[in-house]
Amino acid sequence: MANHNDLGHQGEQLAVDYLLKQGYSILARNYRFQKAEIDIIAQKNSVLIILEVKTRNSSFFGDPQEFVTPGKIKLLVKAANEYVLTNELTLEVRFDIIAILKNRHIEKIEHFKNAFYHF
Repeated sequence: MANHNDLGHQGEQLAVDYLLKQGYSILARNYRFQKAEIDIIAQKNSVLIILEVKTRNSSFFGDPQEFVTPGKIKLLVKAANEYVLTNELTLEVRFDIIAILKNRHIEKIEHFKNAFYHF
């Protein structure tokens, strides 16, 4: 497996560990619908949280959260809608980003709640 794939998987596991410590319940990982994939679906209290995890080993080209594009947001919203409908959920939905910088010298996790709004 390519190094960037390994880093991505490590980042997702770090995000899951972080969320569990913060009291979130993990409902699904790598949920797929058509061309869309949601990295993590979690719940805390009565809120369903759709999480996109971005992991980078350097911020040289920009912070990880800056790589969530409008196209990616559109796909996340589409997949989240399908998840809610399929599971007949009536929860409030929130979209978050977890940005991770990880290399030999640093491991930094930032959680951006309500990172974008679905319209």
